[in-house]
Amino acid sequence: MIKKTISVLILLLFAISGIFAQDFGFGFGFGFDEDDDEEMEAASGSSITFRSNGEVSVEASPFFKDFMNKNEPWDNSFWNASLNLTLSGSSFDIFTNFNFNAGSINEIWSGSENLKDFNYTPLIIDEAYIRAYFGTVNIEFGFRKLTWGKADSAGPLDVTNPVDYTNLINITDIRARKIARPMIHATWNTGSFSKLEGVLIPNFAGHRFASDGRWVPSQFSNMVDVAATGIISRAIELNPAAIGLIDLLQPSIAGNFQDFSLVFPDTSGLEYFQAGVRYTTTINFSAGSSADFGFQYYYGNLFRPSFTIDGVDEFLVDLLTGNFLIPGSYFGDLNLLDPKIKYNRYHQIGIDYAQVLFDFNIRAELALNLTEDLKGDDGSVHNPFIGWSLGFDRSLFWGINANFMCNGTIRLFDSKVGDNPVFDAEAGTNATFTRISLQLSKNFLRDELESRMVFIWDIENKDVYLIPSVTWTSGNLVSELSAGIFAGDKNGELGQYRDNSFLRLSLKYMF
Repeated sequence: MIKKTISVLILLLFAISGIFAQDFGFGFGFGFDEDDDEEMEAASGSSITFRSNGEVSVEASPFFKDFMNKNEPWDNSFWNASLNLTLSGSSFDIFTNFNFNAGSINEIWSGSENLKDFNYTPLIIDEAYIRAYFGTVNIEFGFRKLTWGKADSAGPLDVTNPVDYTNLINITDIRARKIARPMIHATWNTGSFSKLEGVLIPNFAGHRFASDGRWVPSQFSNMVDVAATGIISRAIELNPAAIGLIDLLQPSIAGNFQDFSLVFPDTSGLEYFQAGVRYTTTINFSAGSSADFGFQYYYGNLFRPSFTIDGVDEFLVDLLTGNFLIPGSYFGDLNLLDPKIKYNRYHQIGIDYAQVLFDFNIRAELALNLTEDLKGDDGSVHNPFIGWSLGFDRSLFWGINANFMCNGTIRLFDSKVGDNPVFDAEAGTNATFTRISLQLSKNFLRDELESRMVFIWDIENKDVYLIPSVTWTSGNLVSELSAGIFAGDKNGELGQYRDNSFLRLSLKYMF
């Protein structure tokens, strides 16, 4: 049903664009510029305009370790195309942006399992929505990517869209990695420099992570091992004499869990709705300077799930009283265990600020995120936490441009967090998370050649990600040579991908 609905939606949007183009005498072509639109508008005698653009690219990203081990390093090569169609009238706009590649096309026509859940946005849809104008009020509805806050990277106030982490090669392009969500978004321009926004998202989707391959995060791939280790710790806590049976308990429990099914919740229903309001304005000071401020409230779900297990004590009593001492004879009754993977509800109250001071373009965000665990003692729910970001961009010496951003989180009631991951989803994690991102760039040859260095450092995790690149632009053709180097703690969010350091070659034509 979902597959048919999505296919009909795509065909309908194409059909609407085609009908208007035909009725108003527009030739369907590529590379329309503003002059073309003005000519078509004058010829048709209508205020309807049609625009189209897109790009085609090929890319190869061989991995260094595969080179050394001679394991077909060129298997990460692919092609991609995008097509953007815009139909504009005096009181409406229709935007349709599509991604075409082997994965997105196969997902639609093969009836991928992902399409059976309405909370899953098909990969072929980048954005597809309609905007209607009612004086000072604009209303948008459809699959939309919405950006809130003032941070250049993923700031704490940018909460409406999940992010695709199935591949970390293009990690710096946050908008490209965002996943469009079905939503209704309204904007009221209350003044020359003030705006009130509201958004309603009927269901929820968490961040998207790889389920297999080299980009699977250890937080997911290690769930079974973490569960087994936590249960063994609980067994020793209940019966200290069991410490002498660890050699027998470990294979018994770990072997049992290999076939254990971990099911993520269905978040496609209206009970997972999300909503928020945001007000932005500019305040002028007496000295002639000004600053931009934003205030927002959001009610939604944390994008990363929590994982705990109920029924552990009952399971251990059954296991320890069974005949597990004989290898392979008994592994316990898994039906006594009830794993809980859930997305936590939360309220967010946030503020952001931007101002130019001493040639520094400064941006800052601060958010208080209140979950249902207001005492910090419910292990199945993440503790309330503070999110923050502070950054600037500035032109330096020798024509070098710098963009600096530091963001992080601070967990509240950290002393209430337990030490067993089976009972507390945040056990063993740091109370703070701090990430520094620094980007240095310089242009050469009349801005046709750009050199760039991106440095990402997770302080608590002690891991880094370096991305040097050189990009040459000639007309509509863009070629890029870059690399990605992961280093640091093998258990960190970035350091766990140390074997995925790569070289990237790409060629893109824009039309």
